[in-house]
Amino acid sequence: MKADLGDLNAFLAVARARGFRDAARTIGTSASTLSEAVRRLESSLGVRLLHRTTRSVTPTEAGARLVDRLTPVLGEVEAALDGMSGFRDRPAGTLRLNVPVSAARLVLPAIVPDFLATYPDIKIEIDADDSFVDVLASGCDAGIRYDERLEQDMIAVPIGPRVQRFATAAAPAYLDRCGLPRHPRDLLDYACLRGRFASGALTSPWEFERAGEIVRIEPHGQAIVRVGGATDLLVDMAVAGVGIIHLFEDWLRPHFDSGSLLPVLRDWWQPFSGPFLYYSDRRLVPPPLRAFIDFIKTRPS
Repeated sequence: MKADLGDLNAFLAVARARGFRDAARTIGTSASTLSEAVRRLESSLGVRLLHRTTRSVTPTEAGARLVDRLTPVLGEVEAALDGMSGFRDRPAGTLRLNVPVSAARLVLPAIVPDFLATYPDIKIEIDADDSFVDVLASGCDAGIRYDERLEQDMIAVPIGPRVQRFATAAAPAYLDRCGLPRHPRDLLDYACLRGRFASGALTSPWEFERAGEIVRIEPHGQAIVRVGGATDLLVDMAVAGVGIIHLFEDWLRPHFDSGSLLPVLRDWWQPFSGPFLYYSDRRLVPPPLRAFIDFIKTRPS
């Protein structure tokens, strides 16, 4: 059974965008052109791929399965075609990255502007997502993760600061009201601000280290937010005096500088290794990704 490659790409765009108009805007064509392409594909396959209503477009069970199978395959085709730009004087194409929100906030701002200025023919798309996804299946060229979360069969390249710390902090008004904790276990008697992953699991226990002693606690408090997009809300609550926060030191540093948050248990802040850019060794490395890898290798840690 044969299917036109353009029709397959049209179907994938509509399925991802959950609509013909949004997909048309994304890829620069008309909704009617996409609708006709999907109709041809459904007719060729003899199966309905999309549920269409006046308000939404969603894949059928068969359509969802086709999306899962097409995404990595068409990604390989696109990478192969992008590879041809390697014969040009300057790398060109689109670089797609899947990164945690912390990397989008703390790592990439120091890299991406200079990278785009160096390679004006490269576009970059960044998906900031704290859930653990298969970067290839999601249509991305590479991802950023910390070493304990790297996927198998991946090549890892250091990116950003090589050592980071989690910092613990609270607003001056909160510490005036509740007192200053002297030991990590004292935090069990304080209101602590927690995060939750998209999976529903709470973020890891708060971990502290001093002179070889490691202390892990499961803090309690009134406020829990989903990590990622709502993390700034957690910081705002800490500044407002709701409780104690435990987050990347670099994320909290502006509040330390302004005095809106004060360090807590600074001697116990635990360092950990910085993030890595990772990508598959099972596929052709497209020129935009190769340029990005070479670029970050030349930058100071």
